[in-house]
Amino acid sequence: MSDANARHGRPALVQAESIGKVFDVSAPWLNRVLERRPRQLLHAVDDVSFQISRGETLALVGESGCGKSTVARMLVGLYRPSRGVIRFDGHDLAGLSRSDGPRLRRRMQMIFQDPYASLNPRWKVADIVAEPIRVRRLLTDQGAVRTRVEDLLRHVGLAAADAEKFPHQFSGGQRQRVSIARALASAPEFLVCDEPTSALDVSVQAQVLNLMRDLQRENHLTYLFISHNLAVVHHVSDRVGVMYLGRIVELAPKQAIFERPRHPYTRMLLDAIPDIKMTGKSRTPVGGEVPNPLNPPTGCAFHPRCPYADTRCRRERPDLKPAGPGSLAACHAVQEGRLAD
Repeated sequence: MSDANARHGRPALVQAESIGKVFDVSAPWLNRVLERRPRQLLHAVDDVSFQISRGETLALVGESGCGKSTVARMLVGLYRPSRGVIRFDGHDLAGLSRSDGPRLRRRMQMIFQDPYASLNPRWKVADIVAEPIRVRRLLTDQGAVRTRVEDLLRHVGLAAADAEKFPHQFSGGQRQRVSIARALASAPEFLVCDEPTSALDVSVQAQVLNLMRDLQRENHLTYLFISHNLAVVHHVSDRVGVMYLGRIVELAPKQAIFERPRHPYTRMLLDAIPDIKMTGKSRTPVGGEVPNPLNPPTGCAFHPRCPYADTRCRRERPDLKPAGPGSLAACHAVQEGRLAD
């Protein structure tokens, strides 16, 4: 599968090709033998493909447990894919040599969801931000390292004097700024942002999001942005991938997702947003619950909750196929023309 950006000639920095991740969640071996229970495998991510062009922000959205964070962790190497290929700047990350691996890994960093848990409470901010510089041996002179740390703190809207403070002396928004400074310390090209504002107040969220957009323009960064907040996604993204039970069910430019969604699940997610303007538009709230990923439905995983499901949906799993200009959707009803615009 190739994305619209590739067709428009924009070079892809990150490529995920049919990646999947399976976790063994079985009971201990002796329990399985005594209770005659089989192994249990959880397919957290199943056959996910996408590309991210240089300078672009791709957002992944979906309900909790859909596999967004697992995709993020596979891209930065925290999880090894059970199958599929992840390429960064044309290099297969699974086949990197000892010399090429650290060099490419330095070009990608991750910003975690909880700024209270992602920073070492026993370290000063100076040591936290300087750690990637020292580990990667980007600078060896301590004076140069100190100057780089202070520059990074000022770059994210903090003061140079904040380097001598501990994480508990900051607010949540300030801590996330420290996390961003640490992520920028190795001068990366690609940032994976795993719900970086979900633990923050709404007003602080806006400040951090605006900071991230400014940094993207100034440093020519590429983002994968994980979120379940569609308002945040609308603010930061260029394209949006909608995930459900480990698979991407719709992938399209931001404007197409919010103005002309194709997949029934995407439409239900958008209908769940409060109608502050009181437009009176007919809305279909998301019904039911996400199925048990240990025992997913046959065919389309969304069919138990979908008002458009038919016999084919219950029997045959749909593939991600073109569904409009630059859009892809995995839905039999869309492909058969059964959904009205």
